Amino acid sequence: MEKIIYSNLNFMESTLLDYKKNTLVNLKKSASLLAKIIKMTQENKYCIDLMQQNLAVIGLLKSVNQQLMVGHLNGCFRQAVSSKNLAKQRDMIEEILQVTKLSNK
Repeated sequence: MEKIIYSNLNFMESTLLDYKKNTLVNLKKSASLLAKIIKMTQENKYCIDLMQQNLAVIGLLKSVNQQLMVGHLNGCFRQAVSSKNLAKQRDMIEEILQVTKLSNK
């Protein structure tokens, strides 16, 4: 007979923790790259090299934003929408629309 091991976390909580872990990794990479760009700028490095590093940071931060959105939709948003509180549902939808609008600028 197969032994089933239960953890304190359900699948959704475990998935959200994975998103948080990946988000932190990408934020730390971004911070490291920004420090590198600052140093490169102080050392008058080639502009194209600076721009390439800058684009790498932008890509990481876009990834962070997407990871945060997925976590939010699977956590807070899902809870709000499944609740009976219509004001909470409207507020949550409005927040998503505002953030989406900002990310498309």
